[in-house]
Amino acid sequence: MKRFFLVLFLISLSSTKAQIHEVGVFFGGSNFIGDVGPTTYVNPNEPAYGLLYKWNKSPRHSWRASFIQSKLTSRDADSDMKSRKGRDYSFENSAKELSLGLEFNFFDFNQHDMTKKVTPYIYSGLSYTRYDGLFFAGENYPKTEKKYGALAIPMTIGVKAKVLDHWVIGIEAGARYTFKDDIDGSNPTSNKLSHLKFGNINSTDWYVFSGITLTYTFGNKPCYCKL
Repeated sequence: MKRFFLVLFLISLSSTKAQIHEVGVFFGGSNFIGDVGPTTYVNPNEPAYGLLYKWNKSPRHSWRASFIQSKLTSRDADSDMKSRKGRDYSFENSAKELSLGLEFNFFDFNQHDMTKKVTPYIYSGLSYTRYDGLFFAGENYPKTEKKYGALAIPMTIGVKAKVLDHWVIGIEAGARYTFKDDIDGSNPTSNKLSHLKFGNINSTDWYVFSGITLTYTFGNKPCYCKL
């Protein structure tokens, strides 16, 4: 995280003065949707935190980078499906996500305008997550194989407001559609563990980060005009 913040700081120093930058934090929670536990999409059960950087290219869109980490946990005992309750599996995994993409504001959000600004927004792009490869071997709690990486598509919706001259606060929820199915241990990546697969092996895992963002804006007033 220290290296990530240093990179963002260097980017801000080297960028042209006609841009607006935001640096801030994310605090919230995470939850998992897959073959173990409940399938409620926004149901945070573990703390999540991270860093944000935004490069505001216009009052309507920004390039955004973030690093968020959390635990991903889920229990069959919390599911409303009888088959999962009877199975009684549970797991715990780590998730460290780097995400890059575009944030779009539905309303004008010129932060150099002195009037109060509020807008809903959406964000999407591409994420990369490091996690532990898990597998179940005859017990209701998984074992760890090794570290893996997963690509995911973030789909985030939120609302943000300018609360002071340089401060913006937001509330958001973002589902991540991953291209892997072993975060919960139901579909091990290693071929030697393929006989331990269970659940719907034709679907992949999801996880959700929901919480609050707080960012500080700096940089000279831009013209927002075409060159």
